[in-house]
Formats: sequence, C-alpha cells, structure tokens
Amino acid sequence: MQIRRIVPPLLFIAAIILAACSGRNSDRSSDSPKFLQYYRQGEQLYVQHCSNCHQRNGTGLRQVYPPLANSDYMRGNRDEVICMIRYGNAEPLVVNGIQFVQPMPGIPSLTDLEIAQIVTYIYNSWDYEEGIIEVKDVSEVLSACEGREVVGNKKM
Repeated sequence: MQIRRIVPPLLFIAAIILAACSGRNSDRSSDSPKFLQYYRQGEQLYVQHCSNCHQRNGTGLRQVYPPLANSDYMRGNRDEVICMIRYGNAEPLVVNGIQFVQPMPGIPSLTDLEIAQIVTYIYNSWDYEEGIIEVKDVSEVLSACEGREVVGNKKM
C-alpha cells in the first residue's frame, strides 16, 4: 500500500530529471524569453528594413522581389541569407522556379545581433520552425563572407 503512494512522486521526479538531462537548450525553445525577445525585435527590424520589398507577409512582389514565405531558396541557404542581409546580392536568384534579377542592397549598418534577430523572425514565420538563431552563429557565418562588396549603398 505504501508503494502506491511513493510511485507517482518518484515518476514525477524521474521525469524532471530526464527533462533536465535531455541536453535540449531551453533558449532554443519557441517559448523561451530569449527566443521571444529575438523574434519580436526581429519582426520590428524586418518591417523596417525588409518588408518594403519582401512584403510584410513574406510573399515578395510578383516577379520583382522573391518571396521569403514558402521559399525553396530559404530552406536550403540559411548561411547565404545571413550574408545577403549584410552584403546584399547582385546575382540572379531562382526561387520556387522563378528567376529574380533585381539586386538586393545590403545593410552593413545592422549589427550581428540585429541580423540574428531578423533571421530568427523570418525562420520562424511562414511555416518555418528553426528556433532561435544565435548571434554567435550569425557572427561565424558573417566572418566567412566578410570581404564581400556591399551591394547598393543603403545606410540606416
């Protein structure tokens, strides 16, 4: 009889220990305060710097500016997307089978943190669920594409 009283609390404690030892980074969870901060700030930065071309809902502008929402390019080129935010792109892009030739100006004035916030926002909107994109990861990617010429002269 006493075993029946002990088993439920022991199972609860075991579940807590397993959850704590799972190795999952709680900051990467979509309900962590850090994720929510990155996501919300990223949304504001996206509206300010990106939505004029890519639209607030990420659909792009017909055949002039590519969509970010439901984009095959976005799914396979996260590092390149990070580099394009800072340095821009003057080369044609094929997104969902459509070629886009309009250059994308870079925004070199954005900090690594701001780019991490924008990327966290776009990669967790429109059916993407990547979790938080850490600033250290963005800094590493940006150092790999450092030295590229900035497309356009957007100063913000």
